[in-house]
Amino acid sequence: MTADDRVAHWHRTRTLMITHLCVWFVFAYGVHWFAPALNNISFVGWPLGYYFAAQGSLIVFVVQLFLFTKQQDAIDREFGVAEDD
Repeated sequence: MTADDRVAHWHRTRTLMITHLCVWFVFAYGVHWFAPALNNISFVGWPLGYYFAAQGSLIVFVVQLFLFTKQQDAIDREFGVAEDD
């Protein structure tokens, strides 16, 4: 792996990590900040803020873990540094 490849690999990895951290921040903090305002809307008898804050955030976190792993593996394979199974 050349020095240019290492720099490109780290740039793509860092960009992916920052993107996922921004998504994490929105669902960890942003949704919860606005949950009281969303509670004015009811969905199946429960406040919408409950679904977004309590249930929706957890679903997004789990999906995000799998998505991040898949995307990072694709980056690693592109640059030839993937761990072999």
